Amino acid sequence: MSRATLILLSLVAGLLVGIGAAALSPTAAQSALLVTGPLGSAWLAGLQMTVIPLVVALLVTAVADTAVAAGAGRVTARMIGLILALVFVTGTVSALLTPVLLDLFPVPAEAAASLRQALGGAEQVTPPPPLAEFFSTIVPTNVVKAAVDNALLSLIIFTLAFAFAMTRIDPAARGVLVRAFAAIRDTMLVIIDWVLWLAPIGVFALAYGVGARAGVTAFGALVHYILIVSAIGAVIMLLAYPIAWIGGRTSPLRFARALAPAQAVAISTQSSLASLPAMLAGARTLGIAEAKAGVALPLAVAMFRATQPAMNVAIAIYIARWFGYPVAPGALAAAVLTGALVSLGSISLPAQISFFASVAPVCVALGVPIEPLGLLIAVETFPDIFRTLGNVSMDLAATTVVSAHTPEEPAHEVPLARP
Repeated sequence: MSRATLILLSLVAGLLVGIGAAALSPTAAQSALLVTGPLGSAWLAGLQMTVIPLVVALLVTAVADTAVAAGAGRVTARMIGLILALVFVTGTVSALLTPVLLDLFPVPAEAAASLRQALGGAEQVTPPPPLAEFFSTIVPTNVVKAAVDNALLSLIIFTLAFAFAMTRIDPAARGVLVRAFAAIRDTMLVIIDWVLWLAPIGVFALAYGVGARAGVTAFGALVHYILIVSAIGAVIMLLAYPIAWIGGRTSPLRFARALAPAQAVAISTQSSLASLPAMLAGARTLGIAEAKAGVALPLAVAMFRATQPAMNVAIAIYIARWFGYPVAPGALAAAVLTGALVSLGSISLPAQISFFASVAPVCVALGVPIEPLGLLIAVETFPDIFRTLGNVSMDLAATTVVSAHTPEEPAHEVPLARP
């Protein structure tokens, strides 16, 4: 049984046990919360403690790898430029579309109230300032204080400045720093893997509390969440077709036929990397030269997460609606910017690891609690299908655009991808 399936079953079991215990003996169910509450909180704290060092290490190593790739040729440089533009586009699309979807299909009121009560310990973090003050506050005056205060956007800005400055120093010194941050990254991934081995226990404990307090309405709320967030992923997937048509001069029908095999692999594996051979075959079907596709597609798989900013912003907005928190324009801008920047450092990680490490900073930027992520990580299996479909579709669309606007590369250029 895969870890994702085991975590999902733990969620269902925790909800059912909590509902059953509350129905049979409310007093006993409340007593059990004295054990399951701290247990679930401790597990969630184990994930939270890795967020800042992991995000910083990922961004530093990503910038270092991207700087190397950008100097390798026109295809890589243009692909990186297009990726930078598209992650902001997809995040903005989500910021505009998710509130509309939630207005048309609102969070069930009874379920939202029950879940707020079940997660009563979740507190709103300090929201970003109004939009007029936004840009004057994102540059930290004290980076250590920014880390302590969970001012992740300010910390990310400093990290990016540090990483780009690192590319201008002596190569030997730069190599030492890159290896140090790579070691921190790998160490954090090991710690997260250890914490995730305990995920069935932590998720069960959290789900028990929700089931005991919220009852059967918890199931309806989770289904509603899956549908809303998956819909944003589907929109990003569909956005690939006009991008390939307008920017890549490829008809939607022709693009759809070339993309279909890769999409089939994406559904079955939920892995962009596993879909790479099918994407390369699709590029050949579209007549893209091997020298271009062999550079652009591996680079896209390595660093382009088209759905990540969009779906992560959608999750944060959903939590805001869930808890009844207003979303100010400044907070929304901070969430989009954070989601886009964090996505650039999200290397090919397991879904559960990338979920928390990439969504938590967006939630903090929007000013919403991250405690619900302990439950939502358990149902990520379903939205993750649309994440992969959107990523694969946008990878091939971006390759089509770059190919259409880049002359033939010299024969010696080889694909570059981050480890």
